[in-house]
Amino acid sequence: MAGKLEKAALKPVNMALGLAAGALAGVLFKQVWKLASGDDDAPDAGDEDRGWGEVLAAAALQGAIFSVVRAAVHRGGAIGTRRVTGHWPD
Repeated sequence: MAGKLEKAALKPVNMALGLAAGALAGVLFKQVWKLASGDDDAPDAGDEDRGWGEVLAAAALQGAIFSVVRAAVHRGGAIGTRRVTGHWPD
């Protein structure tokens, strides 16, 4: 029974961590793109004035940053759960 209660209690925490990770990744991507390109705004796939290379580079960089931040937050949440509950989350 404790396992079900722990899972239910951790759902809102995990959702909040996910939202925070997304926001952090977005801010981080904007800063990295600004440093890498010198441009304040990353290109959108539908931006007619940007070339394929720039659009695909921005998408790859954004995907990499989001994946790394998501993995770090997920791992940190699992470690925090183990510290609080004594076991690794399922």
